Amino acid sequence: MSTIREYYQNECIPQLMEHFGYKNIMEVPRLDKIVLNMGLGEGVQNPKSVDLAAQELTMIAGQKAVVTKAKKSIATFKLRQGMPIGCRVTLRKERMWDFYSKLVHIALPRVRDFRGLSAKMFDGRGNFALGIKEQIIFPEIDYDKIEKIRGLNVVIATTAKTDEEGRHLLRLLGMPFRK
Repeated sequence: MSTIREYYQNECIPQLMEHFGYKNIMEVPRLDKIVLNMGLGEGVQNPKSVDLAAQELTMIAGQKAVVTKAKKSIATFKLRQGMPIGCRVTLRKERMWDFYSKLVHIALPRVRDFRGLSAKMFDGRGNFALGIKEQIIFPEIDYDKIEKIRGLNVVIATTAKTDEEGRHLLRLLGMPFRK
């Protein structure tokens, strides 16, 4: 079991129960899943870039990335239905906890001029989304072997009902929010 998961079970659950006055342990918010997504506009002209991005996302997540295809044809973008335009990975259980730990303790501190994350990036239902401009902040990516610097979206889905519950949960789990 990962150490951050043990920390959640031993330290965070009692603090959340006390802070929000939960009676049942099943009411306590927890991490549900983490979704990593790379949308690639250049995939229309260069389909190989989607495969390279999928390989990088697979290395970052530790789980095979799925190539996403266009649902509709859009003539102005020269996009046809079924063309590969991105890739994504959904992490759950042990891999989710491992990635969360890597994101908070290794990747985010490597961001240039990092002053913390805005606590306003919640969706109204306790889920947190952040955009990363460079995939090279992850230790698995070798700077010399990448073709192009790409960004990715990270969505942390929780079982929290409100933004306040989700914010408190992620703050207890070590997410570096701005003061």
